[in-house]
Amino acid sequence: MATKLKEVDAVMVGMGWTGSIMARELTKAGLTVVGLERGGDIKPSEHFAMPAVRDELRFSRRLELIQDPAMETLTFRHRPSESALPMRRFGSFLPGDGVGGAGNHWGGHTWRYLPTDHATRSHIVQRYGAKAIPADMPIQDWAMSYDELEPYYDKFEKLCGVAGKAGNLRGRKIDGGNVFEGPRQSEFPTPPLEQNLSGLMFAETARELGYHPFPRPSSNCSRPYTNIEGLTLGACQLCGYCDRNGCEANAKAGPHVCVLPRLREDAKFEMRTRSWVSRLVYDKAAKKVTGVVYTDTRSGEEYEQPAGIVVLSAYVFGNVSLLLHSGIGEQYDPATQRGTVGKNYCYQLSRMGVTMFFEDRNFNPFMGAPGTQMVIDDFDADNFDHGSLGFLGGAIITCGHGDGRPISYRPTPAGTPRWGSAWKKATARWYQHALNISLSGSNYANRHNYLDLDPTYKDQLGRPLLRMTYNFVDNDYKLSEYCMSKAVQIAKTMKPTILGEPRLRRGDYDIVPYQSTHNTGGTIQGTDPKSSVVNRYLQAWDAHNLFIMGASTFPQQVAYNPTGPLGAMTYRSRAARLPHRSADQGQRQPHALRGRPGSEGRRRHDRVPEDPQVAGHLRIRTTAADYPPGSYAGSLRPAPISPAGSTARSSRPCRRRKGAGSRSPRRRGRARFRSARAPSARHRRIRPRPTCDSRR
Repeated sequence: MATKLKEVDAVMVGMGWTGSIMARELTKAGLTVVGLERGGDIKPSEHFAMPAVRDELRFSRRLELIQDPAMETLTFRHRPSESALPMRRFGSFLPGDGVGGAGNHWGGHTWRYLPTDHATRSHIVQRYGAKAIPADMPIQDWAMSYDELEPYYDKFEKLCGVAGKAGNLRGRKIDGGNVFEGPRQSEFPTPPLEQNLSGLMFAETARELGYHPFPRPSSNCSRPYTNIEGLTLGACQLCGYCDRNGCEANAKAGPHVCVLPRLREDAKFEMRTRSWVSRLVYDKAAKKVTGVVYTDTRSGEEYEQPAGIVVLSAYVFGNVSLLLHSGIGEQYDPATQRGTVGKNYCYQLSRMGVTMFFEDRNFNPFMGAPGTQMVIDDFDADNFDHGSLGFLGGAIITCGHGDGRPISYRPTPAGTPRWGSAWKKATARWYQHALNISLSGSNYANRHNYLDLDPTYKDQLGRPLLRMTYNFVDNDYKLSEYCMSKAVQIAKTMKPTILGEPRLRRGDYDIVPYQSTHNTGGTIQGTDPKSSVVNRYLQAWDAHNLFIMGASTFPQQVAYNPTGPLGAMTYRSRAARLPHRSADQGQRQPHALRGRPGSEGRRRHDRVPEDPQVAGHLRIRTTAADYPPGSYAGSLRPAPISPAGSTARSSRPCRRRKGAGSRSPRRRGRARFRSARAPSARHRRIRPRPTCDSRR
C-alpha cells in the first residue's frame, strides 16, 4: 500500500520545460509545489562542463540524455489490423531523461506557429471549402488564436534569449526576417547568429528565385544575455554539438539554465527525482484529481502525494498514458471516432532533402549551430495556393551547416561503397565540400493514427505499455513530392559539381532512423469536450484541477519545432487560469479545488473578491465560454484557506518525525528497485511480459 504524504498546493509530473515554468510561476504566486521527475537530476555545472561534453560517442550515439527503453517504452504498429511490438531502442524520436527532459538535448529551434496554424480547419474551409478536407483527416482549430498567444510567445522568447530576425514587427513586413510570420510586438531578444557560407549561398539563390530566406530562429544566444528570471546565458561557440548534447557555454536555452536555478532557490519548491508516477488518484464523481501515486525507483517504495492542483508536464507519451492508466476521459476508437484520449497523434515529415557537392568550396561543416541555417517559409502551411495540388500543409526548406561531427557526418556521392578504402577516400575528399538542403513537413491528423494501451506488453511497474498506431498517408506523400521539387529547383540553380538523388518519403513509416522528436497529440485542446481533452487553458474537461501541458495538446503538427508554442501556452495557462494567493496568506495550506459536477450555473472569478471572508480563496478564473451548453459547467468554487492565526497544518513538504511511522522519501533504505521489477542497469534489456500464455 502506498505511503500517503502531506498535501501540497500543486504537483508537477515531469520537470522539463513546461513543468519547470509552471512550477516557477506557481511558487512566485505563493503556492507550495512538488516536482516529480522519473529520471535523475541534471545540473550544467556537473554534467555539461568541459571535458564531459562534445562527446559524440557518449551523447549522439549512445544517447546518454535519452529515455531508457528498458524502463519504459511503447509498442508500435502501422495499422490497426496489425499486432504491435515493443520499441527496444529509441531511434525515430528521442524523449529526454532526467531533470530538464528533452530541453537538455534539443537543438534549440524556437518558432512561433503561424496565425493560420492556430485556425487550421476554419482557414482551410474558408479558403477552399469543406470538401477540401479529406474525410479521414480530423484536423481542428486550436482553442486559442495567435493573437491571444502572442504575448506569451514573446515572454518565452525572452526567457530563452532566442536569436533571430523579425519579419513582421507590429504589422510591418521586414525583409531579412520571416515575412509570413504573425505580427510580433518586439524584436527577437538577441540578433541572429552569424551565417556560414552554406547558408549564405542558399539565401542568395533563394532570393534570385523570388523566395524569402531568413535565419532560423533558435535558442542559441548570439551574445551574452540576461533573461526575464535574471539568469545569464553565454554566447554560442558554434561548436556543432547542440542536439543530443549539453552546452558548456550555457548558450543553448533549457530549463536547467533558464528557470531551474531560480526554482531550486525557492523554499516553496521541492524536487524529487527518481520518482516514477504510475497513476493519478481520480474522483470521477467529483470530476477531480486528488493527487498522484509514484514509485521511488531507488527503493521500489510507493507513495501517494495529495495535491490541490495536478499538472501533467511529462512528454507526449507520458501525459497520454497517465490519463489512460487513471481512467480519465474516454479512449479514442478509430472505428467509431468516439473518445478523445489518444486521438490525433501526429509526427512530422523529416529525413527529406537533397545533397550537393562543390569541388571549389570549403564549408567547414564542423562550425555551426541550428541558428546558422537559412530557411524559406514560402511553401509552408498555407503560404501558397493549394487549390489544385491535392494535399494540405507544407514544409520549411532549410540549408546550412550546424553539426558536422566526425562520426555522424560522412557525406559521399551516389555510387560510393558503404565501407572499405574507397569509402574512406570519398569521405576524406568530400567532407569539406558537401552541402545539404533539408525539408521538415507538416503532418496533419488521420483517424487511423492514434495512441492507446497495448493488450499484451507491460512496463516495469506492471502497467500496459502505450501503443502507437501510425503511418504516413497519401497527403504526406503528395506534400513531400511537391515541396521536394522546390528544393531540387534551388539545388540545381546553385550549380553544384555533383547533385545527389532527392530523398523522398516513400513506403511505410520507419521507427529506426532518427527523424525528429516532435511528437504531438493525444490530449488535444478544443472548445468542445466531445472532440478534445482540455479546454483553451489546457484544463481537463473531466477533472477541473488537472492541467495538461505540452505538445500532447496540439490538434495536428505543423512543419516547425513545437517548443515555442508549448512554452507560450504554459505561461498563458498560468496567467489566465491557475490560482494565486494573496500576499498576506503566508505559508497557509489551501484545500484542494472543488468543482460542482452537473452544476448549471456559471460563475466568473476574473476579479479578486473584496469580501475578507473569501479573500483567501485559491482563484481559478472561469467564463461561460469555457464550457459549451450541455457540458460540465465546472463552476470552480474553491474552498477558503484557513484564516490567519489558525492551527492549520503547514503546507511545507512532508518531514516525518523519527519514530512517527514511515520515513521521509529522502531517508528510505537503499534497497535496489530490482524488487519492484525495474532494471538494475541502464542498458539492461527489456523483457515485455504478455498478459496471456501465448508468445509471439
